[in-house]
Amino acid sequence: MKRILIYTGAGLLLLLLLLAGGLWIFRNRILNRMAERKITQVEERYGLEVHYDELRFEGTGCLFLNGLSVVPEERDTLLTLRSATFNLGFWQLLKGNVEVMDVALDGLTVDFVKENQQANYDFLFRSRSNGEKETERAPEKAGYDKRVQTLLNGVFRLLPSEGRLTRLYVRERKDSDSVSLYVPEFNIENHRFRSQLTFVEEGHTQHWETEGEINSGERRVSVCIQAPELTVPYIRRRLGAEVAFDRLWLSFTQQEEDEKMVLLGQTEVDGLKVFHRRLSPERINLNHGKLDFQLNVEPHALELDSCSTIRFNDLQFHPYLRVEPPSHLMASIHQPLFPAKELFNSLPHGLFENLEGIRVEGELAYDFELDADLARPDSLKFYSDLRPQHFRILGYGTTDLGKMSEEFEYTAYENEMPVRTFPVGPSWNHFLPLDSVPQLMRMAVLQSEDGGFFYHQGFLPDAIREAMVYDLKERRFARGGSTISMQLVKNVFLNRRKNIARKLEEALIVWLIEQNRLTSKERMFEVYLNIAEWGPGVYGLLEASEFYFGKRPSQLTLEECIYLASIIPKPKHYRSSFEANGRLKENQEGHFRLVARRMAAKGVISEAAAEEIDLSRVVLTGEAGKCFTDSLSLSTPQLVP
Repeated sequence: MKRILIYTGAGLLLLLLLLAGGLWIFRNRILNRMAERKITQVEERYGLEVHYDELRFEGTGCLFLNGLSVVPEERDTLLTLRSATFNLGFWQLLKGNVEVMDVALDGLTVDFVKENQQANYDFLFRSRSNGEKETERAPEKAGYDKRVQTLLNGVFRLLPSEGRLTRLYVRERKDSDSVSLYVPEFNIENHRFRSQLTFVEEGHTQHWETEGEINSGERRVSVCIQAPELTVPYIRRRLGAEVAFDRLWLSFTQQEEDEKMVLLGQTEVDGLKVFHRRLSPERINLNHGKLDFQLNVEPHALELDSCSTIRFNDLQFHPYLRVEPPSHLMASIHQPLFPAKELFNSLPHGLFENLEGIRVEGELAYDFELDADLARPDSLKFYSDLRPQHFRILGYGTTDLGKMSEEFEYTAYENEMPVRTFPVGPSWNHFLPLDSVPQLMRMAVLQSEDGGFFYHQGFLPDAIREAMVYDLKERRFARGGSTISMQLVKNVFLNRRKNIARKLEEALIVWLIEQNRLTSKERMFEVYLNIAEWGPGVYGLLEASEFYFGKRPSQLTLEECIYLASIIPKPKHYRSSFEANGRLKENQEGHFRLVARRMAAKGVISEAAAEEIDLSRVVLTGEAGKCFTDSLSLSTPQLVP
């Protein structure tokens, strides 16, 4: 029995040796047969022609490939490779466990070409071919943790710990536009890499220095890119923007914690410069920024943990951000007291031009919360509060923020171009002191535009929230939630430039003026009534009263006051409020009655007067009436011809 077992074992061992020997002898034939079968599947599925001159094993662990090309049907060549050597092993390949340990590539060229809406890379986005079954139910999408895990696994497995790439070209051409990347040599040694890259875009050449580490054993990635004022390709051509920096560094390590994936790392940028006309008309210089982050990757959400730290110039804070696709966003910042100069010294050059050079002392604290779900806009939660302690302005920067307290020159803009300049004070013959403005007119404007103006400190959080809800429903910036203070700052200091930077600067200037009482509320309201645009080329209440009704403000009726207040948001479109015969449209009645009831609640008019509001009493007897005809017989006074 023992002898039988020995003979049987020896026979099996011999059989295995013969099988292994056969596999070894015919390994290249087996390899090419496997490659041809896989290539045929790829060609049929994506409409490609894949060719190689030679594919073989050299020794026991090296795979050699020569003369590879990939050409989409009736398209330009997508990829060519002169030669490649991979150290991955024959037996590992047979087991399907492809892990590249060492690689040498030479002459890899990738060309992305698009002409007349046809591209040689369309197949990458193509759905399954008609021959494949579509009736099967698509599997549920993997969670974000699984997707990130798959991506990192691919990076760590396929990128070798040792390797050398030479003469690598990546080119993209769309009609007459083109950009190219050339890597003369890319070396990887003990997981660390270093290389020089040359980018050419629209005739502009850049030379980048890169280095870093991709360590699969420690699940760590580190990349550093630097060059004098490195400009990111594609951005200008695709988005009309410019992003440049001197040095960018990113490093992170993958960990598992409480059954979720965690990416712990840092990213740092020096000399960052950004330009886009929607951000600012000037180039924004962000100098130095650093982020120490903990990114939690969950099955259905991505979360930036509040233990993360952003350092921006002199400023440091801990943000929290959670994104639950497809539509839920949560964000918060809770910053306890910190030196106020850290904030103002860190403001980016080009983003807050009116505040450059400002000097302050004291401390600030800031709290911000946002919870927005696009699927349920009405559930939006928003809170923002900047609180001072012993805060004081020591010196203004480029702009005197207290200039409204005295007479100053105001310039009105149209499409960001100056159209008219006049003094806001007694030296202007159209200036109207606040005590000369009738109470009806004052209250009509306040109750129409900003009923809490004399009580708030520049902002109405509820109004801002309502505006955000409305914008979410409309899927555009349709409403701003501006107070009189915000409108005043926008017109006096910001030249009506419509960009994101203007809104941020507007909010900070409003806060400074209101918190430090740089201008009294009474003077602010007086300035507002004297510079508000009330029609094409019509500025201030005195001109408006004459233009529409041929009267002094003291002669205006209740209805006329409410009408003038109602057109402040859209002064150039005043004619849209009227029928062709000069009568106010009936859809104006709701607003008139709302303002009148608010005025009655304030005791300015009686409730009976509010109920007796009559649109027919608004008759344009001034210059504005000339745009209407009096073709119909009216019981009201005739329009000025």
